Amino acid sequence: MNIFVINSGSSSIKYRLFAMPAESVLVEGHLERLGTAGARLHQSSGRTNPPADSGGVNAPDHAHGLQLVLKALTDPRHGGPLTDLSEIDGVGHRVVHGGADVSGSVQITEAVIETIQRHVELAPLHNPPNLAGIRAAMEAIPNVPHVAVFDTAFLSTLPPRAYRYAVPTDWYTEHRVRRYGFHGTSHRYVTAQAAVVLGKPLAELNLITCHLGNGCSVTAVARGRAVDHSMGMTPLAGLMMGTRSGDLDPSVVLYMLERGLAAEEIGDLLNHASGLFGVSRGLSDLRDLEDAGRRGDGEAALAIEMFIYRIAKYIGSYAAILPSVDAVVLTGGIGENAAAIRAQLGELLHPLGVEIDQAANDACVGGATGLLTGPTAALPMWCIPTEEELLIARDTARLVDRGHAPT
Repeated sequence: MNIFVINSGSSSIKYRLFAMPAESVLVEGHLERLGTAGARLHQSSGRTNPPADSGGVNAPDHAHGLQLVLKALTDPRHGGPLTDLSEIDGVGHRVVHGGADVSGSVQITEAVIETIQRHVELAPLHNPPNLAGIRAAMEAIPNVPHVAVFDTAFLSTLPPRAYRYAVPTDWYTEHRVRRYGFHGTSHRYVTAQAAVVLGKPLAELNLITCHLGNGCSVTAVARGRAVDHSMGMTPLAGLMMGTRSGDLDPSVVLYMLERGLAAEEIGDLLNHASGLFGVSRGLSDLRDLEDAGRRGDGEAALAIEMFIYRIAKYIGSYAAILPSVDAVVLTGGIGENAAAIRAQLGELLHPLGVEIDQAANDACVGGATGLLTGPTAALPMWCIPTEEELLIARDTARLVDRGHAPT
């Protein structure tokens, strides 16, 4: 069974073709700068081969872009493994926001499309390109099941005490103001993998999972189910991130409005010019920040210190509300590769029983799964690489095999 996975962003289409159930990657690619004169398509036949650059392409919108992607899948010059698109058995789509209406992956129908459309105002940067990719793919590959896998679905199990805000109830009932959370596909994947490496049934597993990349989030998992999460109604809340502020006193926004900044400008600054970028005056990549800090840049060093401190605060608060903690799990680009950051985080978490093993921590990079703490640690810390596309492929294959969406 061949499952085609699409992650359609505002200016890009990322994709992988999986052979299931072997879970081998037949091809993966990335169409970048969609809608501009600089659009380019990169594709490689599996994860071990360097991507072939097709050069500049004409991709003014998602429909044209997806046609280029599908053509590359059948083009042997670009490592295309298919002879015809009829060899695709199902298509899985990453969708950011399903709100409170969706608790799992579903086969896409008109009703599902309406649900995604209804949540555009809650995810204006993500749901529209997700929808554009879905519509383009369903038109181009019409005779196979298409499946939506929602970032918010794993977090639909949050109880009201965690997802409600202490604001007038009408804001919740009439305007849908509540915590939804994001990165749920990543948190769900590493939770399942943690059950495997810890040798414990998912229904008995208590974890704190940390997705640390340009976007960052933390989830409290009790007995295999998400019970709290750091992001909020939008991905802006929670941890300090690459360019997002994270948690902020709401009065700061009012204060800046009074000083002449427009609401749209404040929103742009909080999402795209804050976080690590804002504190360091222009650096959002942690590797650049570490280099700058070693050169004596005090603001870069402070940005890193703030970043780690806030992760530790969330982990500590979630440890307090879980029945127990079997492990802390780190994933995402930073969680999987930044050994120095993990070591500093471990120092802050020492009162909880985390004791980093330096050799193990240094060795766990580049996609490796590994235990980062020593044998005497009361609280294990693991690095588990996330595989969101694989999870989407698994869900899609399961629903294709059933031939219908779950009830």
